[in-house]
Amino acid sequence: MRHALLVTGIGELTVNDPQAVDDASRPEPYADAAFVVEDGRIAWLGHAFEAPAADERLDVAGRAVIPGFVDSHAHLVFAGDRAAEFSARMTGTPYSAGGIRTTVAATRAADDETLRGNVRRLIREMARQGTTTVECKTGYGLTVEDELRALRIAKEECDAATFLGAHVVPAEYAERRAEYVKLVRGPMLDACAPYADYVDVFCERGAYDEAETRLVLDAAKARGIPVRLHANQLGHGPGVRLAVEYGAASADHCTHLDAADVEALAGSPTVATLLPGVEFSTRSPYPDARALLDAGARVALATDCNPGSCYTSSMPLCLALAVREMRMSPGEALRAATLGGAAALGRTDLGHLATGARADFAVLDAPSFLHLMYRPGVPLVHSVWKNGTRIA
Repeated sequence: MRHALLVTGIGELTVNDPQAVDDASRPEPYADAAFVVEDGRIAWLGHAFEAPAADERLDVAGRAVIPGFVDSHAHLVFAGDRAAEFSARMTGTPYSAGGIRTTVAATRAADDETLRGNVRRLIREMARQGTTTVECKTGYGLTVEDELRALRIAKEECDAATFLGAHVVPAEYAERRAEYVKLVRGPMLDACAPYADYVDVFCERGAYDEAETRLVLDAAKARGIPVRLHANQLGHGPGVRLAVEYGAASADHCTHLDAADVEALAGSPTVATLLPGVEFSTRSPYPDARALLDAGARVALATDCNPGSCYTSSMPLCLALAVREMRMSPGEALRAATLGGAAALGRTDLGHLATGARADFAVLDAPSFLHLMYRPGVPLVHSVWKNGTRIA
């Protein structure tokens, strides 16, 4: 039996019209709005005085309503933490990819329930801050068995699961890099393919070079699995160019871009996923979001929640950083954290509120979405709904 929920009393509704381009930086608030949820979808949206009858009514008492955040880049299947590494960075030690091996050791030693419990804890944490969709990568197992169990857990608990066996080369293969790459693109990918929505590679100094990255991406393409890429985080390199060449869903980080990289992203469907929490947590330069947006590139914001370079689950923090440090307008930041993330995951039913879209939304203890950036660090999320069901 269908159950209709009418959401009304909305002070400001941000719908994120996917077709809007010219006003994307300043989304027009939908005044006097209401919408009806049925079977996890938006069944009707319009002015409150025209609202149809419903089985149940939710009056949000003048609060603002936004689409749920779509966090399209996170690493949640891990054990342990690296707080000491963070402390060292804050006192002058530069970030490098090598610290990942510390988490690999802890993750391999943990049992499935420990890993699963940590993923659930972080997803609950994300939900309390307005996130309704989460992508989760592997990359802290780096054996066939450990990557497979990580991917299974990610697939069980998250909305999208990404195989990242090519995160770093594990210590036991330090002198046998070619053997490990062969393992990743062969037996490891064969085992993980049934559970992988995407294949990712950390194409970076200290991780995987261009030739190694191509081998893994070619193997993914041969199996029909879409790809995404860690690109241009620690310096200029081939990552963005490879992401565009291979038709990757997203190029993530994009911290160090030249004019050719920006032009390539702007001329392709590959989404530039920016992760400002990483720059905050590593004291690194922030990506030039303004250059990407002005060139016409599609931009997403995500947390990169992980125990090493960015242990935050807060999309509101990332919005505040994007506005303050990357010169995005508040409207651009909200759009990137919702509709942009949906684009990075190939989803057209997420990141906006319209008839037929998934009923994923957050109610804010504020009159406008602007308060997410205007009042950074303040817990403004009142309640969160996914598929029409309250989750926080």
